[in-house]
Amino acid sequence: MIQTAAFYLFAALTIASAVLVITARNPVHSVLWLILAFFNAAGLMVLVGAEFIAMLLVIVYVGAVAVLFLFVVMMLDIDFASLRAGFVRNFPLGLLIALVLLAELVFGIGAYQAGKIELATGTADQVAPMAESNIAAIGQVLYGQYLFLFESAGIILLVAMVGAIVLTLRERKDTRPQDISHQIRRRPGDATRNVKPEVGQGVQL
Repeated sequence: MIQTAAFYLFAALTIASAVLVITARNPVHSVLWLILAFFNAAGLMVLVGAEFIAMLLVIVYVGAVAVLFLFVVMMLDIDFASLRAGFVRNFPLGLLIALVLLAELVFGIGAYQAGKIELATGTADQVAPMAESNIAAIGQVLYGQYLFLFESAGIILLVAMVGAIVLTLRERKDTRPQDISHQIRRRPGDATRNVKPEVGQGVQL
């Protein structure tokens, strides 16, 4: 019973959050609703026993969205004084939302401990028994059967990262190089020059 109630709760909040992501006028609010949608989707994954996917949703997606939120805050022209005033004004609502999320987390953990939801029925000879969690099974597949492909993907990502750094830090030929030692040795008399230009002559640079 508790599993069914948790499923309908998480599913309804996920759909409502997804609708608010599209309908919200403020992009920052859209990102916050998207974080809520990912959080409730992770709760659904926990209910069906997919702890690894739930962990990926919280760590990867919510973490990436949080970084995106920071970029949005940095790029937008925001008055931080009014932002602090809005934070104080909306603190009770934020605390209420945090308590609701905490209650959902406790409710989801309790529903998971009561037993995952059976998505399909089958006979004993059709369903293979699992003596370990799906995280351990995924780890055995990744680092066992697909070890070479998994490490190859890591090497490709490493090469792409090194290539991006090399392209960013390459030496440009169309600019004058900076000689720091020459700038330090320069005397004030060599840097400035007092002249008395004639009327209408202008200044020589």
